Amino acid sequence: MNKISWIIFFVITIGILILLVVFSGSSKIDVSHVDGNSVQQASDQNGNIADHTSGNIDGKVVLIEYADFQCPGCASIYPVIKSVTDKYSKQMLFIFRNYPLTELHPNAKAASGSAEAAGLQGKYWEMHDKIYGTQSDWSTLSITDRSKFFENLAKGAGVDVTKFNSDLLLPSINAKISFDSALGNKAGVNETPTFFLNGKKLEPSAFGTEAKLIETINAELVKAGIALPE
Repeated sequence: MNKISWIIFFVITIGILILLVVFSGSSKIDVSHVDGNSVQQASDQNGNIADHTSGNIDGKVVLIEYADFQCPGCASIYPVIKSVTDKYSKQMLFIFRNYPLTELHPNAKAASGSAEAAGLQGKYWEMHDKIYGTQSDWSTLSITDRSKFFENLAKGAGVDVTKFNSDLLLPSINAKISFDSALGNKAGVNETPTFFLNGKKLEPSAFGTEAKLIETINAELVKAGIALPE
């Protein structure tokens, strides 16, 4: 390669790198102004998909989970979270946010997308539960096989499969997942599951068992002057 060719190559390479930096920067979501401890309403940033919540929307005690659907730890704690949030549905609010660790779990983001697509038909929690309940069946599947598996789960959840498959391609789905993850990054999340109770990050010892999680929540309810469930 002569001198002129090297110069051309160098200029093209630098140009490509600049474009990559520009596009990379433009894809980042700025959540510096967002209060991650409050319920997120639908907005352009999250693809017009609001937080997925259960329980008392006006509750003074709020439990937020950042989780990865393919994470074994998240699947193991799922029955505990469901049991406790059902029991405390009148006393507190529960928020679930996506935090797929894609480098460790290649099917995690697809699982999040499937839950979000089902959510567009009002079936988010049904799909959420089915995905966690079958984690061992889909976690190692290929792209083609996992797509069919999630489609069957969606059908079982009462979702219109044709619309479901179409919605999976919507940019809003990816925007919602990215927004959740950005909120997690801002809060210092670096593993899953990670929980925040009224803005305070919980240590694993505070939620490792149902009894410990109930003890932790009860303490917060008492602090807020809220009667415990019978």
